[in-house]
Amino acid sequence: EVQLQASGGGLVQPGGSLRLSCAASGFSLSNYDMSWFREAPGKGREWVSFINVYDGYTPYADSVNGRFTISRDNAKNVLYLQMNSLKPEDTAVYSCARYRHSYFAGQVASLDQYNLWGQETQVTVSS
Repeated sequence: EVQLQASGGGLVQPGGSLRLSCAASGFSLSNYDMSWFREAPGKGREWVSFINVYDGYTPYADSVNGRFTISRDNAKNVLYLQMNSLKPEDTAVYSCARYRHSYFAGQVASLDQYNLWGQETQVTVSS
């Protein structure tokens, strides 16, 4: 079965760190560009970061730039999101998504550019 499963969320104090994982099954992660998204209570789904298959292009949303790092381990078929200096406004459910194109077509922040979404993991930043 082709699927994505996010994990690693939890409760953390402001300023703390978490590392999210997104395990892929049924396909090889190394063949796809990927992104992380998040959805805070009462808000729409927000793009967080993108990584291309060559790992050379990793844009970030302004709200997380400099604090979050996206990466992948192709041998383990896992996508990661290292989150440092967490803020209460980072509280959200986080999910990973597979880019639908086999070539770079831009619009990495648009939900309709993704054809596979993983189960979410909750991140709560609170003292």
